[in-house]
Amino acid sequence: MSIQTLPDEAFAIPFASPSYPRGPFRFYDREFVIITYRTDLDALRAVVPEPLEIIDPIVKYEFIRMPDSTGFGDYTETGQVIPVRFNGRDGNYTHAMYLDAAAPIVGGREIWGFPKKLAKPNLRVEGEVLVGTLDCGSIRCVNATMGYKHNILPLDPIRKSLQQPNFLVKVIPHVDGSPRICELVEYYLEDLQLKGAWSGPASLQLFDHVRADVSRLPVLEVLSAVHFVTDVTLGMGKVVHDYMNGAAR
Repeated sequence: MSIQTLPDEAFAIPFASPSYPRGPFRFYDREFVIITYRTDLDALRAVVPEPLEIIDPIVKYEFIRMPDSTGFGDYTETGQVIPVRFNGRDGNYTHAMYLDAAAPIVGGREIWGFPKKLAKPNLRVEGEVLVGTLDCGSIRCVNATMGYKHNILPLDPIRKSLQQPNFLVKVIPHVDGSPRICELVEYYLEDLQLKGAWSGPASLQLFDHVRADVSRLPVLEVLSAVHFVTDVTLGMGKVVHDYMNGAAR
């Protein structure tokens, strides 16, 4: 591949055989279970980067089943999302994500800066209960349960929450190991088609693990749980703060 051609043709690693196709990425029948809980405020302060502001000591623990996604296939994801405020706008900061497929890990990290690691999340129905688990190797890191579709929820509040801005910290090192890119990224979920939403009682347990440190944000009280299914497009991102240059964009 010539010097002139390479910048136009290459968009991912390896450049001759990318690990994922070009976006946009559309998800069909994407199923969410989100358990909202109260946590320790000092623990949140230790992981939420400025200029994001913590609203309350709240964390959303999410399980997401993605059975049909363009470019990424069929996989499951789980992780912790923190409600934040940026420049007067409420949004969500993605603190940690664990999933079971290579393409969305690589694509998510390279394009947007999603904090993704390889692990074994699972979301399933057992009788009248939704069950979510996260294993890292042979070690159980998360147990979550939720009553199956106890109460039908109106869709507008769910839609509004999904339309909020989302924030990530994208970090890419230089070839000498020093930081080359360190940016606050903003993105949105687009073209939402909600198919149903439900609430129910829930429980959540987080266990210590050195690589999947979900228990770093401990569960003090489970506040609510929501289950919904939607089609959605993962929008591309934009840089809103450059930590290397100390400037907003």
